[in-house]
Amino acid sequence: MPPITLAEAKAFLRVTDDAEDALIQLLIEAATERVERAVGQVLTDPAPAPLRVAVLMLVAWSHEQREGLPAEARIGAWLAPFRSARL
Repeated sequence: MPPITLAEAKAFLRVTDDAEDALIQLLIEAATERVERAVGQVLTDPAPAPLRVAVLMLVAWSHEQREGLPAEARIGAWLAPFRSARL
């Protein structure tokens, strides 16, 4: 279970309708996985407050920038943790 609920994310985003629930849930899952990879641990409920805020901030950034940045920049931000380093 992600450390952030849909209701928490919607409150943080100030979204009051249900039209984007599926998108917001997907962003929660993706942001949670990204934070887990960054810190090297699985986030459980309750997760430490700074990690919960990190998930919320990633959700907010992704929600707000989904149309504001070029597609390559939006996609690249999510793919970066999966790319292998080349020397």
